[in-house]
Amino acid sequence: MTLFTPLPRWLTRPVSLLIVAAWAVSMAVLVNRSYLQASAANLATDLARYGSNAQWRGVYYRGDKIGFTVSQIVPTGDGFELQEDGRLQMSLLGASTAAALHTSARVDSTFALRSFDFSLNPGTGAVVVRGRVEPASPNAKARARLVIAITSGGATRTETRELDEVPVLSQNFSRLLAGGRLTAGSRQQWTIFDPATLRNQPVTVEIGDREVVRNAGERPIPAFRVDMAYQGLRTTSWITDTGDVVREESPLGLITVRESADRAQTLSVPGRVQTDLLQAAAVVPAMRQRIDEPRDVRRLRLELDGADLTNADLEGAGQKVIGSTIELTDPQTLQAGPADEEAREYLKPEPLIESDAPEIRAEAEKAIAGAVGPRARAEKLTRYVNALLDKKPTVSLPSAREVLRTKVGDCNEHTALYVAMARSIGIPARIAVGLTYVRGITGAFYYHAWPEVYIDEGSGRGLWLPVDPTLNEFPADATHVRLARGGLDKQAAILPLIGRIKMKVLDLTLDENATPILIGQSTALSPMRVVSATPQNDADCCWLSRWLRPRRR
Repeated sequence: MTLFTPLPRWLTRPVSLLIVAAWAVSMAVLVNRSYLQASAANLATDLARYGSNAQWRGVYYRGDKIGFTVSQIVPTGDGFELQEDGRLQMSLLGASTAAALHTSARVDSTFALRSFDFSLNPGTGAVVVRGRVEPASPNAKARARLVIAITSGGATRTETRELDEVPVLSQNFSRLLAGGRLTAGSRQQWTIFDPATLRNQPVTVEIGDREVVRNAGERPIPAFRVDMAYQGLRTTSWITDTGDVVREESPLGLITVRESADRAQTLSVPGRVQTDLLQAAAVVPAMRQRIDEPRDVRRLRLELDGADLTNADLEGAGQKVIGSTIELTDPQTLQAGPADEEAREYLKPEPLIESDAPEIRAEAEKAIAGAVGPRARAEKLTRYVNALLDKKPTVSLPSAREVLRTKVGDCNEHTALYVAMARSIGIPARIAVGLTYVRGITGAFYYHAWPEVYIDEGSGRGLWLPVDPTLNEFPADATHVRLARGGLDKQAAILPLIGRIKMKVLDLTLDENATPILIGQSTALSPMRVVSATPQNDADCCWLSRWLRPRRR
């Protein structure tokens, strides 16, 4: 049985991905009230469809309200329509953003999926994913065909996915469990199709004993404890015999609880939540020597505890795994080797990397005007994308076409646009995600995304080079620790690592001409201490280096 999730009920993916970085691993969150106030009319219109039987839930981060969701099942002539809306409030370091999520799914009388609409709107315009289930062809091995249409930047791309099983909706997941599957001690296997990543992923469900759940303002309710493991993340739900979800707990301190409509819509984001999220985002390394300027790092050898070092994505482009350690070499010193025969695979368009869009190609040609050779064009494109986008945390599905339209975003938006533009002009490019060093806030590594481009030097030789349009670095500095490569589906693999990774710097080689940065009159080589979270105007990055890292070219 395939579980289809237009908007995952457990909030592990939608909310955790938001925390990981107003998308892609940049770790931010919590929305500004001005968005909700400015869109009060739209909000009222969206929520007016929900009747007295709708289920409202508050979304909390370690006890503080950050948003709400509301859902209902509406009977139709020959089935049902499952409706769900969500609002989240987020801000970090003085920068604010918002997220509005909507799902509408049509099912038959047995709750088999017929079609769905899913949208995520950060306030600049929604990216919409629509799907329609069709029977598989008679000779096909698949049991169903899913036709997907993705609308972003005013244009729509359509593709077809073959599914091994007819999809089922997660909105009705708790009802399915209540239909004879809430047996204490049982273990079940499901599969998730997530329209945000357009991928199927397995989920393991373990049914526990019935417990009494006490939510604030609600009477105690007996419900089964249901533990779910999904891509390394474990979430817990409490589900009644009738299939009502009364409480859900996710990693990173995220909790959803059933509430009255008025209580659920009361939003308030205390300042301590921002500080807590910032601390949760940091990986503070144990190190004997500090890094004043990441661009001065020539070689970095470190030990990571809590991460899988057998992942093939950790190898290449100036990074290699040696036993239990990772060694990074300054990409400025990388030399070309035998040509990568698979590089051309990274010229193809993808659902959210629309390198075949005419406007993407036109903008890329404009960006590289006058540049000769792939290295010069890749560098000019890096500078261009950095200057083009307004640096702002953005909760979105990072579509290159939509980013080009809005010209706003954090590291994910910079990376998506760069990769699409590079591919459009014949330069292979791919997405890397991991950690990069920020010398503020006691000196720590933060979650980040950046591109890797293939530089073809001719005569059958070339190299993959990490670049960072968000930080305006060509190539990227040697503190970029890659943990995964790929789109949203691969980046989600980083979620289980948050709060678990421990790092020890074993060896650090700096440029021989590097000059230590001293704070005030003190000569003590201690990490910089940030005394204000107010963003400065003389820096740029995703939400991080807008305020922490100086511009270096």
